Amino acid sequence: MSTPFLSLPRTAALVLAFLPAALHAEVTAAPVAPASRLAAVADMAAAAQNFLATLDESQRAKAVFTLTDDERQNWHFVPLDRKGITLADLRPDQDHLVYGLLGSALSAEGWRKTTTIMSLEKVLFDLENSAPKRNTEKYYLAIFGEPKAGQAWGWRFEGHHLSLNFAIAADASVALTPSFMGANPGEIKDGPRAGLRALAEEEDLALTLVRSLTPDQQKTAILPGDAPAELLSNQERQVQPLQPAGITASALTEAQRAQLWQVIGEYVDRFRPDLTSTAKASLLKDGGQLTFAWMGSTETGTGHYYRIQSPQFLFEYDNTQNNARHPHAVWRDFKGDFGADLLKAHYDKNHTGQ
Repeated sequence: MSTPFLSLPRTAALVLAFLPAALHAEVTAAPVAPASRLAAVADMAAAAQNFLATLDESQRAKAVFTLTDDERQNWHFVPLDRKGITLADLRPDQDHLVYGLLGSALSAEGWRKTTTIMSLEKVLFDLENSAPKRNTEKYYLAIFGEPKAGQAWGWRFEGHHLSLNFAIAADASVALTPSFMGANPGEIKDGPRAGLRALAEEEDLALTLVRSLTPDQQKTAILPGDAPAELLSNQERQVQPLQPAGITASALTEAQRAQLWQVIGEYVDRFRPDLTSTAKASLLKDGGQLTFAWMGSTETGTGHYYRIQSPQFLFEYDNTQNNARHPHAVWRDFKGDFGADLLKAHYDKNHTGQ
C-alpha cells in the first residue's frame, strides 16, 4: 500500500469537516514548497536530456515530436503499435536512462506498479504460446518539445496496460493525466509468482469501503445494472463527468471518508509528492463534493466497477474481463488532461493559427 494520500497542503476548515479528525494534523501540514516542485521538474528535464544525448539520428526521429504534435494526445492502453521509441529499439545502456526518466517522476510505489505491470507481458507471452504482441520491451517513450527550464514540454511512456502522460508548463506547473494502469493477469495463479496482484490496493481498499456502507448508503452508492465491460471513460481524449454520481463524501462516516481518501491515494501517490501538491489541493478544496459510485458485485472474484469524482477529477476502476481477473484503473482530469489548461497560454502565444 502506498503512503497515505493525506500529506496535503493547508486548506479551509470547511474542507476539514469532511476528513477524519485523526488526519487533520496531516492535512494542515505545510504545503510542498514551490522550490521542491521546481527541483522535481528539473530532475525530469535532466533525465530526459541525459536520455536524448545518447540517441543517434534514426532513434531521435522516432523519439522526438513537437509539443503541438497531435500524437501527444493519441493515448491507448491496449497492445498495439504506437509512435515513439521502444525499449527494443534501444541499447541496454539507453534502457537504463529511460528508467531514470521514469524514476524522476514516479514514487517508489508508482515505480513498483509500473515495472510489475510491464513484467506481466512475459506471463502472457508464456500463457499465449509465445504471442508476438506480448513483449516486455514493447513500451514506447515519446518526448514532446525540448526539455528545458522555462520552456513547455512533455513526455509519454506507454504500452500494454500502462499510459503515463506528463505535461510541463513554462512556469514548471505539471499535469500528470491521463494516468492509466492495468493488469493481466490480475492475479498470478501458478508458478513462483503465484499470488501476485499488481493492482491489489486499488481493488481491496474500494471493496472495504463499499462493504462498510449501510443499506441506506448502498441505495445511493450502488448504481443499478451490471458492471460495465470497460471503463466508461475508455480512451477518449476529452473526458466528461459521469452520471449518476453516487454517494457524496458528506454522507459517509468519518471512517468511510478516511477509506475513500486511501483509495484516491492509490492513484495520486503513483507520483512523487512534490509533483502532486496542486492536484491534492484541488481535491481537498472540493472534498465535500467528492462522490463514490459502485456497480456490479461486492464480492471478490466477480465483476465490479467503481468511480470517484470531484468537480475536476475522475478516478475509475473496472474489473470484469477474464472472470474479474483483469483490472483497469485510470485517473483523468476534466479540464487538464495532457496539460490542456497549463499549456493554453503556450499555444495562444506560440502557435496561433496552427
